[in-house]
Amino acid sequence: MDRFQKILQALINNTGADGAILISPDGLAISSTFKGDQDEDRVAAMGAAILSLGERVTTELNKGELDQLYVKGSEGYVLFTGVGNMAVLGVTTSGDVKLGLLLMEVNRAVEKLKEVM
Repeated sequence: MDRFQKILQALINNTGADGAILISPDGLAISSTFKGDQDEDRVAAMGAAILSLGERVTTELNKGELDQLYVKGSEGYVLFTGVGNMAVLGVTTSGDVKLGLLLMEVNRAVEKLKEVM
């Protein structure tokens, strides 16, 4: 298990998330820890695409820099947040996740990831 996977696994353990992925700015998977059969390359590409659109929206609507972006579906959430300008952290969860706990743990994981990058 690499240094990134340890942080991702701790995030999953602390929140009950389904999976987590660290994505490079150009949309490539750096490291991932998913329960089940998620395709990390597909998740990374979708994360990069949605973040690009989110950044455009916040810029054009004068809302500053994009901090976090999340999508709520009928079966759960997908959350993406920047790790500085070095990477993006993506997390997938079920619908019954405690959102406040998830956001707190994501912020904690981001700080740890910044330290090891």
